[in-house]
Amino acid sequence: MASTSKRILVETKNLSKDPPPGISAYPDEDNCRYFHVIMAGPSGSPYEGGLFQLELFLPENYPLNPPNVRFLTKIYHPNIDKLGRICLDILKDQWSPALQIRTVLLSIQALLGSPNPDDPLANDVAKMWKTNEVEAIMKAKEWTREYASLNN
Repeated sequence: MASTSKRILVETKNLSKDPPPGISAYPDEDNCRYFHVIMAGPSGSPYEGGLFQLELFLPENYPLNPPNVRFLTKIYHPNIDKLGRICLDILKDQWSPALQIRTVLLSIQALLGSPNPDDPLANDVAKMWKTNEVEAIMKAKEWTREYASLNN
């Protein structure tokens, strides 16, 4: 258990010392396993210009099990459902204890830049993405302006 706590402290220190580009992640003052995350939408994506709030929680058996991560900001994306849950292989069956919080956050940011409607969590969004990608991208941009802009 002590090694897990040490790992969390090291990862937290590294996140504050060398944050991933466009991502801010810091632990809650009352719980070092709960992180507040702000993620900028990647440039060139429908989410560009948006700032998205996420929460990341490290389970008791981290790093043997992946963190639990979800979007708190509403987002129109085929791999993110209405509850903010994320369909990403490294958060499920492709998790490895060698991965870190930083890797997870960068992977989620990359998912924003490359939606995968063939492995959806939001089936209606995926269907739109596959049948009318232009309209899906317009809706993603609209939601980004409405829910993830600095004015909110």
